[in-house]
Amino acid sequence: MDLDLQILDMAGARPEHSTVIVNFVAAVRKQLMNSTCYVYSDNVQYRFKTDEGENKAVIPDASINCRIKSRRGGTFIDAPRFVMEVLSDSTEEYDRGEKKELYRQQEIDEYWIVDLRKKQVEIYNLDYDENSQPQYYLWKVITHDNKDELEIVHFPNVEITFDELFAEVEDYSG
Repeated sequence: MDLDLQILDMAGARPEHSTVIVNFVAAVRKQLMNSTCYVYSDNVQYRFKTDEGENKAVIPDASINCRIKSRRGGTFIDAPRFVMEVLSDSTEEYDRGEKKELYRQQEIDEYWIVDLRKKQVEIYNLDYDENSQPQYYLWKVITHDNKDELEIVHFPNVEITFDELFAEVEDYSG
């Protein structure tokens, strides 16, 4: 089996990084109880086949998956509907580049990039271009100034506020 794993040094991850993930999972989990969807933190692996036929494994910071039966052991083999990545200095290029492209190829409906330095959330929505190819479009950038507009687009009945997401996160400079 050809499994192209990318190992990143996470030793420098800051507590603020984990705090945002925990805040998201805690707020969303309660609302998904008794549904067919589950929210997972950064301990769940997904395995995908790229458009080029390569097998790739990724561990998103947070995901909402409604296809939980699609797995082999502890690894999901079908795409979640939502993924969130919290940027850090060591992962920003990967999260904005290769990982985002892989999520696009898997047609993951919604992708959030949380930037701790700017205290903002970029919400990308999947749509199809004129050639019926999946593309991510920046739907909205949420900052303190428009924090009331934060929403999980593809889960409109699940709410998390900007203040909940960034609770207990001090000013972060990287």
